[in-house]
Amino acid sequence: MPEHRTARPSVANPARRNIAIIAHVDHGKTTLVDALLFQSGTFRANERVAERAMDSIDLERERGITIMAKNTAVHYGGVLINIVDTPGHADFGGEVERTLSMVDGVLLLVDASEGPLPQTRYVLRKALERRLSPIVVINKIDRQDARTKEVLNEVYDLFIDLDATEEQLDFPVLYTNARAGTSTRDLDTPSPDLRPLFDAVLAHVPPPAGDAGAPLQMFVANLDSSDYVGRIAVCRIFNGRVRLGDQVAISKVDGVLQPTRVTKLFAFDGLKRIDVEEAAAGDIVCVAGIADITIGETITDAEHPDPLPPLAIDEPTVSMIFGVNTSPMAGRDGQFVTSRQLRDRLNKELLGNVSIRLEDTDSPEQIRVIGRGELQLSILIEMMRREGYELQVSRPEIVTREVKGKVVEPVESLTIDVPEVHQGVVIAQVGSRRGTMTRMVNHGSGRVRLEFEIPTRGLIGFRSQFLTDTRGTGIMNHLFHEWQPWFGPIPARATGALVADRAGVSTAYAIYNLQERGEIFISPGTQVYEGFIVGENARANDLDVNVTKEKKQTNMRASTADEAIRLVPPRVLGLEQAIEFINDDELVEVTPKSIRVRKRVLAANMRPKNRE
Repeated sequence: MPEHRTARPSVANPARRNIAIIAHVDHGKTTLVDALLFQSGTFRANERVAERAMDSIDLERERGITIMAKNTAVHYGGVLINIVDTPGHADFGGEVERTLSMVDGVLLLVDASEGPLPQTRYVLRKALERRLSPIVVINKIDRQDARTKEVLNEVYDLFIDLDATEEQLDFPVLYTNARAGTSTRDLDTPSPDLRPLFDAVLAHVPPPAGDAGAPLQMFVANLDSSDYVGRIAVCRIFNGRVRLGDQVAISKVDGVLQPTRVTKLFAFDGLKRIDVEEAAAGDIVCVAGIADITIGETITDAEHPDPLPPLAIDEPTVSMIFGVNTSPMAGRDGQFVTSRQLRDRLNKELLGNVSIRLEDTDSPEQIRVIGRGELQLSILIEMMRREGYELQVSRPEIVTREVKGKVVEPVESLTIDVPEVHQGVVIAQVGSRRGTMTRMVNHGSGRVRLEFEIPTRGLIGFRSQFLTDTRGTGIMNHLFHEWQPWFGPIPARATGALVADRAGVSTAYAIYNLQERGEIFISPGTQVYEGFIVGENARANDLDVNVTKEKKQTNMRASTADEAIRLVPPRVLGLEQAIEFINDDELVEVTPKSIRVRKRVLAANMRPKNRE
């Protein structure tokens, strides 16, 4: 929470509680919010509501993860509880940092089997630094492999490791089954509903502090938009009072004061926004109609301005080059294809995403986008693709710094959970990428938890190799750890590419004859062009191939002439797989209908050859 310059310890509104739900990916945050909404009476008994109601973006529903932080509010016992559902992936940490600035307490959700994982550590550290009151919720207690006592001990160890104060260590513990909508303080005395959790929130999360009579201080922590009222700023009021029609000032990030008027004011009620006439210290509200407001700014009193300090965000560590699509198939699918449209869309993303930065490159047609990780940037590309944009992107690169004359690079804490039979190959793979094992835990369940420190560079392209090595049974999570001196070279992809040497349409005959050369990415009937990567060569060198070759017809018949050609199903690359696959001399071409992998230089006679 930003420190108040006019900090007042008095309670702003005893009938308010502001909490955030924080957890690792897939530990049940959004499912728990669903249960809280239902049991607080937000929905009618016969109302049809989609599962994971807070995941309102299509990509969130498809992937089962939360990407954008969202607000809701429920009523319980005469108190309005504002709830923020935060993302569970480290790549979206910027969402977590700014939402924690709005709340006074956190529900730390931990899986009863998996226990605390890297993202749990990350979000909890942020919450403890802000002196927020924690409530620990151990979820999924109905799992067959649940180990609640051991997980609770691991949570205590985590709190101590993060230098929690004595008050923070005295946290209440609840055991929940979010899917069934039950919670209890004691496993021996189960409860039929979530009342124990609601009661714990009222008892342990302090009401918001502030002074309604002081000059206005509203901190902008999130942005939304509407086709009817334009940009919507989601704000927490720390001090003062705001009414419709008030003349206020926006303190910009650079310190400039911009006068404006409050034309629309909303509060949260369930999943809806309701119009309100006024709001006071402690409330979380939305202000609409201010055109160029951005995250981190303060709406303050026009006559007695008292802005809050700007929000501090962790530095991004991974960059990619976004450029205009220059392939022979450019402009066939996309609605937005020019560099101006691309730059406008990325600048729009900057407004609502505080953990992304843009830098110009040597070419006006290319922009360097710097973010928290591969997943965050691939989600951005996928959203642009669905909006009708056409672009090409490069291989991810890490951001380096110079400290005391030495180059330093970001290092990640990598946690891997695999069956025992696969631990050897995983340790060997991580070791080849300059990773160092720091911990190994075997719970005796047939799975092993391995913890490593590994350069961020070593993780680029690792996930697909990891899933292949573990037959899809491994789980990996990683989190930025610290900056360390440059580790030296890390081997890139060991295999070459099969590259189309001419334009045309691929044939089953040509693909059949190429199968023994390596793994094919396309099916017959695919339109290709020179420089289009059609497969992965089994050897280390690139191979130019004719994938459009047709079988010559003849009036002579052989005994095997009519045998059906049997093709191995192609390995179709999704966006993330394509980004992980490419080398430095390759690009991913992204259009609304297709994802293609290509050489940076299309003409075969212009490309430098990488011989074995």
